[in-house]
Amino acid sequence: MSLPPLLQHLRLPVIGAPMFLLSGPELVIAQCTSGIVGSFPALNARPQSLLDEWLDRITGALREWNGKHPERPAAPFAVNQIVHRSNSRLEHDVALCVKYRVPLLITSLGARPEVYAAAHSYGGIVLHDVINLAFARKAIEKGADGLVAVAAGAGGHAGITSPFALIQEIRGFFDGPLALSGAIATGGAVLAAQAMGADLAYIGSAMIATREANAAEAYKRMIVECSSADIVYTDRITGVHGNYLKPSLLAAGLDPEHLPAANPGAMDFGPGGKRAWKDIWGAGQGIGAIDRVVPAAELIDRLAQQYTAAKRRLAA
Repeated sequence: MSLPPLLQHLRLPVIGAPMFLLSGPELVIAQCTSGIVGSFPALNARPQSLLDEWLDRITGALREWNGKHPERPAAPFAVNQIVHRSNSRLEHDVALCVKYRVPLLITSLGARPEVYAAAHSYGGIVLHDVINLAFARKAIEKGADGLVAVAAGAGGHAGITSPFALIQEIRGFFDGPLALSGAIATGGAVLAAQAMGADLAYIGSAMIATREANAAEAYKRMIVECSSADIVYTDRITGVHGNYLKPSLLAAGLDPEHLPAANPGAMDFGPGGKRAWKDIWGAGQGIGAIDRVVPAAELIDRLAQQYTAAKRRLAA
């Protein structure tokens, strides 16, 4: 297995997952300057004209950081593109990624060769997120450079396959860049992902409880206070299975044990028109490791220390 040069010199083999509504320039810059790949969904920039400003701000901040810290340059950043046909912004948003030569694209909900070609036109690379082997094969066949395996326990729209099974099945046919998502919230878990055959860990839920995340303070506190026992896996919020915080369901006036059927594609849900992601909060099963809200740099420092300690334990 080999990573492209772009991803070979990270301080920690981690991608900060792009989180809908929660990831923005502040978090991305903090992640990259701390030595991990930072990312955000293009759709978080609203209106769409804001995306140009965000990309200008991020590239400028990282360029300035590198000028001041040549001994420890910033990690590259990524933009998540939802490539489903329903995304009317896709062409506009990809064009801006080409304009700013975004180093890494992370694509979701469909394999689109034209998006891969756009990134390749300037030397960018594309990872496509998948929840099963069939989607993994399709993405690689259509030109993706690598994959994000979204296994059981991940936040948001997670799969149901064990990370052990998903990684070994993907490695049975693919030897390129591979990240693993699913309940990874410690440095030891990052090392475990590599031991299983992944190149990188994909961490989202732990990043919600950082100062830079665009999450309500109540959301951040809930991440700190909850554990895996507080995660509900259901398709009754958006029509697609995902992991959600039980207390947020209760706060929205919903009974987690008896959820009404979802209206696929609709975001309004339940009493008072509560909205998925805004009022009903997603999180993965790894949140039991998160005990306080901290700056992203402090969280990444802790992950790096845990990662080094885990390597030493194995070496001993």
